[in-house]
Amino acid sequence: MAIITLNNNSLSNISSLPAGVGGKVLQVVTANTNTAVANESTTYVDTGLTASITPSSTSNKILVLINQSIGKSYANVFQDLNLLRNGSELIQWGNDVLYTATVQHLYTFASLNYLDTPSSISSLVYKTQFKSSSTSQVNAQPAGSYSSITLIEIAG
Repeated sequence: MAIITLNNNSLSNISSLPAGVGGKVLQVVTANTNTAVANESTTYVDTGLTASITPSSTSNKILVLINQSIGKSYANVFQDLNLLRNGSELIQWGNDVLYTATVQHLYTFASLNYLDTPSSISSLVYKTQFKSSSTSQVNAQPAGSYSSITLIEIAG
């Protein structure tokens, strides 16, 4: 049985994966906000959560991780969330987050993991939006709670 010894110097000399092997993390961008935003309409408005990343290759993917703090002021209110890239909708999630509790000011988090294939080497801006199902108020970052977004570029 042969014993192979690796030291930190040999590990730090690894600069790339073999050809044809994807999945290497190339960069990570994170952002957060705790600025409260209220919305009393059925029209999407920005939550204030945004981050940008510039991919190094058109074959790379962007893994978007979101933890969006949301809340309501009244019972029986639905809240819809939206993820956009450069102003274009990628996915709606948290659709119809229903608050049936009669307790006012109910807060929670809506999380999303989304793998995007933008085919771009231009700057990409990701952001979230939200709306109410009625004219009852819904909130992003209620009471100063934090929302976060992480963008991870993965080699294609």
